Amino acid sequence: MTALVANPTKVDDLDDLVRQVAEACARHGLDGPTVYETTPEDAGEGLARQAVKDGAALVLAAGGDGTVQAVCCGLHGTGVPLGILPLGTGNLLARNLTVPLDVAAALEVALTGRDRTIDLGQVRVGDAPQTCFAVMAGLGFDAEMMADTPEKLKARVGWPAYVLSGLKHLGDDAVLAEVVLDGGPPIRRRVRGLVVGNVGNLQGGVSLLPDAVPDDGILDIVLLSPRRLSDWARLVGRLLTRSAQQDQMLSRFTATRIEVHMNATTQAQLDGEPLGEVRDLTVDVSPGALVVRVPR
Repeated sequence: MTALVANPTKVDDLDDLVRQVAEACARHGLDGPTVYETTPEDAGEGLARQAVKDGAALVLAAGGDGTVQAVCCGLHGTGVPLGILPLGTGNLLARNLTVPLDVAAALEVALTGRDRTIDLGQVRVGDAPQTCFAVMAGLGFDAEMMADTPEKLKARVGWPAYVLSGLKHLGDDAVLAEVVLDGGPPIRRRVRGLVVGNVGNLQGGVSLLPDAVPDDGILDIVLLSPRRLSDWARLVGRLLTRSAQQDQMLSRFTATRIEVHMNATTQAQLDGEPLGEVRDLTVDVSPGALVVRVPR
């Protein structure tokens, strides 16, 4: 059975999408799809788990990064492959795994591609239930930018909407962060942003974590500490040119466990979805936790 977990707010015509998936499944001799629609109460994690219980041999996630992230969590450790039908603004997991952004082409990859096993990041915030990410977890600037970007603007102009939002947050205050990597000595720094990544590329060709590999069993971390507006220009220049230079303004590390403690609450995000304000965060890598269909 092929399951389709679809976010109706991201699909222009759900009936048409279901027909398209059904025709493609039939061409390849597959049953399906059984449709599971996301709701405000279940963004896809519970639906993906239910699909596995119902006997799904493949789960398609049709939506934006938030839908894909939720389905990844639901498939964590099951061995059931994920097929990505990218319908969002960022589509970062698809981009990093070279899944086509055209839905018809992505559907063919989901049904006929090869299986690639990748890691997931597992996140704990206080007493909240553990959750996960496939792309990145961020604190500070990037989370503020994503939380403050209007949905209508994203729908109208795409990912550049994040740039417009980010400009409003360039002058925000830094927070004092204590970062512990694999139980080592704490790194203390005033930061404007901290990102833990399983993959490294953002939209627009920006490589935030150029050495990140999604199946190497480790996570990559970057600390961003620009002190003034002019520092942001230099920082962006380094990212665009893939500079390996590191200093107090931009530092990269790797670890399998990251503990972050801050002196003030700050916005957090998982795979582009706002997580709310947090003060403490723990991230562990879960090696080989997810199977994803990618191009052959």
